Amino acid sequence: MADIKGAWAILPTPAKANASDWCATDTVDLDEAARAADGLVRAGVDGIFSLGTFGEGATLDWEEKKAFMTVVVDAIGGRVPFFGGATSLSTRQTVREMKAALDIGVDGVMLGVPMWCQVDTPTAVQFYRDVAEAVPALAISIYANPEAFKFDFPRPFWGQVAEIPQVVCSKYLGIANLVADLRLVKGRIRLMVNDVNYFAASRIDPDSCTAFWSSGAVCGPTVATRLRDEVERAKRNGDWAVAKHVTEEIAATLRTLFPHGLFSEFSKYNIGLEKARMDAAGWVKAGPIRPPYHIVPEPFLEGARQSGRAWAELAQQYVAERP
Repeated sequence: MADIKGAWAILPTPAKANASDWCATDTVDLDEAARAADGLVRAGVDGIFSLGTFGEGATLDWEEKKAFMTVVVDAIGGRVPFFGGATSLSTRQTVREMKAALDIGVDGVMLGVPMWCQVDTPTAVQFYRDVAEAVPALAISIYANPEAFKFDFPRPFWGQVAEIPQVVCSKYLGIANLVADLRLVKGRIRLMVNDVNYFAASRIDPDSCTAFWSSGAVCGPTVATRLRDEVERAKRNGDWAVAKHVTEEIAATLRTLFPHGLFSEFSKYNIGLEKARMDAAGWVKAGPIRPPYHIVPEPFLEGARQSGRAWAELAQQYVAERP
């Protein structure tokens, strides 16, 4: 857990021009994946997650996943931790993918529960116990997204998975239950909120909340690293005004990203909206969306593009403000 610190970027799986065609094969733009991974490290991020929702882990075939993880591992070259993804519909398939990912050289996997049936707490806990036992050398980040996995990650869940040594962190949503969940994990799991909630989480528990994830980092990593640095500065000197201001500027870029202001509506079109935001920002070429999730209402896409352009402007501002 001590290795999980700072700003972690969520890396998409860049797509070739034909990726929205269900007949397409070999859809990953490996050159862009390598360029983006190297660029994130050079920009100063502290770690990289991949192959989650807008990483399109559900719509890549196995050969594409392996090729993507291989080029990213090579591009990073051990400079920062890299977590692949092995979420699937079964324990056996997840174990297979985790073993292969370990052989490729990833440091961990971002892992949600199987999604076919809605799991209960005993099922979810046993799933993480089983995969950790099967691949004990691989770190696990719990992908705690209730909308995606039809599971609300209740308080008893966190108390039990904290006993699994391989579970070192979680891609965690919101701060409503953060205090209770921090108490339950007993300092054994780094609960990582997203960029816009990092300021608040750090005020709640500055010693435990020392890392966050950012999907916006690939719209311009300077914003994420600026947030990290300002929060760290505030922890040292007790003046949180600048960190709060950076957070407010990040929040302003998100106003048009969520259709009707609803996370539940955003979750229906997450992949398309995030990729539209990235492409509009211009830092990474996310490319087309793989089916069947490539159908997104145009007004929602335009809101995402506006969000991406706003983030890119903020990133350029922060670059200009550097000493």
